[in-house]
Amino acid sequence: MSIKGKKIDGAGNAPAQSKDSDIVMMDAVALSRAIQSKKVSCVEVMNAYLDHIDRLNPLVNAIVSLQDRGGLLKQAKERDEQLARGEYMGWMHGFPQAIKDLEATKGIRTTQGSLLFKDFVPETDAIFVDRLKKAGSIIIGKTNTPEFGLGSQTYNQVFGTTLNAYDPSKTSGGSSGGAAVSLALRMLPVADGSDHAGSLRNPAAFNNVFGFRTCYGRVPGEGQDVFTPALVGIGPMARTVPDLAMLLSVQAGYDPRMPQSNRQDPAQFAAPLKRDFKGTRIAWLGDFDGYLPFEPGVLALCKKAFKDFETIGCIVEEAKPDYPVERVWQAWLKLRAWQTGAGLKEYYSDPAKRALMKPEAQWEVERGFKISAYDISEASVVRTSWYQAVRRFFEKYD
Repeated sequence: MSIKGKKIDGAGNAPAQSKDSDIVMMDAVALSRAIQSKKVSCVEVMNAYLDHIDRLNPLVNAIVSLQDRGGLLKQAKERDEQLARGEYMGWMHGFPQAIKDLEATKGIRTTQGSLLFKDFVPETDAIFVDRLKKAGSIIIGKTNTPEFGLGSQTYNQVFGTTLNAYDPSKTSGGSSGGAAVSLALRMLPVADGSDHAGSLRNPAAFNNVFGFRTCYGRVPGEGQDVFTPALVGIGPMARTVPDLAMLLSVQAGYDPRMPQSNRQDPAQFAAPLKRDFKGTRIAWLGDFDGYLPFEPGVLALCKKAFKDFETIGCIVEEAKPDYPVERVWQAWLKLRAWQTGAGLKEYYSDPAKRALMKPEAQWEVERGFKISAYDISEASVVRTSWYQAVRRFFEKYD
């Protein structure tokens, strides 16, 4: 494959065989074992990934705010010295990681894709970023995102556009487009994403990797209001399901700064994934009886997978929750404008800063101005009714 006439190695094409290429071609679980067993050093891993990034990232613009190689290699050497002393930090020991540019990274620029924050450098890490560091990862930079994460195409006025890993004429998706493309081209072992209405799932789908949109509270996120259930979920992205589960085992877990975060032991995600699927009931939602439009061929392609599920013992049925999905959509529009607009209102109120906000961000604030407290209450009731409908649905389906 090629982008702008140049061959891309990583998205389905193995690079020429060398130790460096062997490293970036490893799945994350295998890479972790190779580091722990000292088959490869953390310095070798860092050099391999940085060389790969130097070669491919200029073609797709997925990783931004890349840090100085010398400093990163110094950190990698420190990880090797820790291993030599028997100090193993965890599953991500020595992993080069880039964080979605919506999340705070101590000492590394965090722009949110906005000209308003093009020079902002946080003094602290986001909760899950701190967890990745404590598990041994080395933060090498950020992954590109649309301004404030708004939109399903990854572009902004700070860093520009991220191109699809397989076809530059197609969108990379968003808002976790930089993360998905970095994974597909093997510029990262695993990646983080976040999702309000597909921001983690659609870029994963568009670049042929996995993205898991977690439920509220599974991975604690930051927020000025820690008591109102957010609409955004943070989750893992990976090229394999085992890699996805292992990353989630690091990201997830309770944090007292977020009182509604999930208290279940995140170690459950590191357990073996194999199980008996005989009798497992799967519901196929399809297009909600024509409510959701799909391009021709997409649903038919998905239905071909039914036989694979049935082969391992699953029962697949077409079904949907007993609740009007249009009512859910209208309620979500109000809740989204309220939560998103509230966070942007401060900047909108300043005409100079408002001029630096893209129209979609201004639109969210303006919609918020038109919503009353009663509107929010009614939308929240709909959200609760939808939850109850889905809860009943899961009493029948797995």
